[in-house]
Amino acid sequence: MHRFQLAASALALALSAQPARADDAATAKAIEADYDSSLAALFLDFHQHPELGFRETRTAGIMAAELRKAGLEVTEGVGGTGVVGILRNGSGPTILIRADMDGLPVEEKSGLGYASKARQVDSDGREYPTMHACGHDTHITAMVATARRLVSIRRQWSGTLMFVVQPAEERVAGARAMLADGLYQRFGKPDYALAFHVAANLETGKVSASEGTQWSGTVGVDIRVPGIATHGASPELGRDPIYIASQIVTALQSIDSREISPLKPVVVTVGSMHAGTRGNIIPDEARLQLTVRANDEETMAATLAAIRRIAAGIGKAHGLPDDLPVDVTIGAGVPVTANDPVLARRLNTAMARALGEGVVVPFVQQNMGAEDFTYFVAPETGVPGYYFVVGGTTPERLAAAKAGGPAIAGHHSPLFQVAPKESITLGARAMVAAVLELAGKK
Repeated sequence: MHRFQLAASALALALSAQPARADDAATAKAIEADYDSSLAALFLDFHQHPELGFRETRTAGIMAAELRKAGLEVTEGVGGTGVVGILRNGSGPTILIRADMDGLPVEEKSGLGYASKARQVDSDGREYPTMHACGHDTHITAMVATARRLVSIRRQWSGTLMFVVQPAEERVAGARAMLADGLYQRFGKPDYALAFHVAANLETGKVSASEGTQWSGTVGVDIRVPGIATHGASPELGRDPIYIASQIVTALQSIDSREISPLKPVVVTVGSMHAGTRGNIIPDEARLQLTVRANDEETMAATLAAIRRIAAGIGKAHGLPDDLPVDVTIGAGVPVTANDPVLARRLNTAMARALGEGVVVPFVQQNMGAEDFTYFVAPETGVPGYYFVVGGTTPERLAAAKAGGPAIAGHHSPLFQVAPKESITLGARAMVAAVLELAGKK
């Protein structure tokens, strides 16, 4: 631990000692002016009109129009609603720049004057309130800012930029859909892939990226608990799946505390539980939906095996017959998102030099979020990836929360909010700095 702290301190000192470059000062000024003149309105439009995964037709249309206006070759309908914009500028590396665009089925309760009141029918035929509860509206707005700036300074770099507007990140399905639709075959395999995410738990004006694990791997698990239906007044005549499911939910929390090493992070969350129709009827089934998170394949495999064992064992312990076993279905899952160490070290250093003292800070994984960006940079692709986070909450709000004021809402919360101008402008500046490092003319 002491050695890690010394390394982190040395990194922080090395990063903070870098003066900002003159060309970034010009970029910062240009992007902030762009935000005030048009990007702010674009962000508000995106925020007030969020769309669910694979249903982002309006958002995709606006992004396609904005990238065309910036001078890019644009293709729509890639992997469903995905958009690809190509900017060719002579010989050099091909760099993929990705931004996700989908919202969530969450009713916004942030109290913001521009809060979303939108609703949308999802693929299940049900209508939901919708909200950008994860900041994807800032990502796509920053992409427009990045494209405009790189077009305006094209004399400073050489190569091909592939702007990927990705659908359905929240379903961890959009990246695979675009790849299955021939993204790399149709537009060229990139030499590098870049992306960023706004972070509510990091203060504005800060950028951070790991030189290894950036996001956790995740697997969805469905558990069907059968029962024997009966009258609620005569539970002894049946087998209560709600009670059995409740025991399973509780027992699953022992996996982290008693079966996995404390040095190996893992999360088992039951996010959905459905059963029954009336208070006086014991139903014939209960259904659970889980998300499981881990930072390595061994821990994930052990956790999934424990879920199967615990669920089956509790079913038997409560008298379910052999022909009515608890059924556990393991989903496909998403691998760990890991930055290429060499690329991350290079771009962290370049960003520190470009963005100025104290902007780039050492990365500390603060949650076990997962990302489907990992598919763009999976080992079999041979594409090195770099994913960074940009601070989204002002120091004043963070200080107020620390002093006992309103807590900072996490991602996917109906209370979620970030500072849009600070997040968008710094995200775009950082992305421009990364591109100039990889494709800039020396």
